[in-house]
Amino acid sequence: MKIAILGAGMVGRTMAVDLCKKYDVTSFDISEHALATLSSKEPTVKTVKADLGNYAAYGQLLSGFDYVITAVPGFMGYKTLEAVIKAKKNVADISFFPEDALALNTLAKENNVTAIVDCGVAPGMSNYIIGYHNATMQITSFECLVGGLPVQRIKPFEYKAPFSPIDVIEEYTRPARMMENGVIVTKPALSESELVDFDEVGTLESFNTDGLRSLLFTMAHIPNMKERTLRYPGHIDLIKAMIKGGFFDIKPIRFKGVEISPLDFSSAILIGQWKSKPDEDEFTIMNIKVKGLQNNVPKTFIYDLFDKYDAATQASSMSRTTGYTCTASLHLIMNGLFTEKGVFPPELIGSYRDCFPFILQYFKERGVNYKVTGE
Repeated sequence: MKIAILGAGMVGRTMAVDLCKKYDVTSFDISEHALATLSSKEPTVKTVKADLGNYAAYGQLLSGFDYVITAVPGFMGYKTLEAVIKAKKNVADISFFPEDALALNTLAKENNVTAIVDCGVAPGMSNYIIGYHNATMQITSFECLVGGLPVQRIKPFEYKAPFSPIDVIEEYTRPARMMENGVIVTKPALSESELVDFDEVGTLESFNTDGLRSLLFTMAHIPNMKERTLRYPGHIDLIKAMIKGGFFDIKPIRFKGVEISPLDFSSAILIGQWKSKPDEDEFTIMNIKVKGLQNNVPKTFIYDLFDKYDAATQASSMSRTTGYTCTASLHLIMNGLFTEKGVFPPELIGSYRDCFPFILQYFKERGVNYKVTGE
């Protein structure tokens, strides 16, 4: 079985290491540094330097591979997925692009392709959870709190980003959509901040972000849904100041005869500020509440995740919790647990009887444990 992984960033590398234990894995990236880092961690993974923005070459690039995982930056994710589908390869996608993935559904069916998208923590695992319970109960409320943070709090940001700064900044600037009383409402990102206490890490701050994505449409019958991001208290005030100061503006400004986008400049600076050290201790935390009626009886299911950097595998918790959702999703296709053709966000797969238990077991075997109460 030959698997191509497009993208050798932090999460892409973790997925390659996970899959190469059983399969023939090749990782593609334009960054020689990223590929060299992967090779030093796991020499059995083949590495190929490639311009993944050359979408016309995907047919040749992916020839001979059985399955594909896409782990490119969000800004190129949609075109990457489209090119993979045109190459007629079944795929699990983790690029979290802003475009509507379901717009590629017809193309996937025409090419006899199964594509599972948004295969991360949230969106991703949160979608599997809501899809699973939607099959057995009338859900009235869904709330997801999620965040990835360094253990050591260093001012001013007290934050490290496992993804590119541009993707994180978009989370901070894109208006947040949520479902309230059966109506989609839009609120500013970073709004309605609230302090929440957690046994493992103390007090964190939650705020609105646009993380529901496909759930707003595939689960439109659920009257109340929201996702909120978690950070250390004080982080969002700093981000709000940067937004107000114009640091994340897209429109270029002229400086000493050169035009530059404030967003591009800020992102270049923040790469250094937000980049995690190779062995930095960090954690991923998530709390999901699903409320509703099951057999006309009120029920509340709570999923708690707290996962830390794994020194044994030298993998960050965010790359594990995100990446393993994607590799588990690919296994659903490879093992024949999910065989439908088209584009599918995880909530449309969670209702299949064997799929969600497989995902939970896949995580457990890798030391990532979801605590479930209310069953």
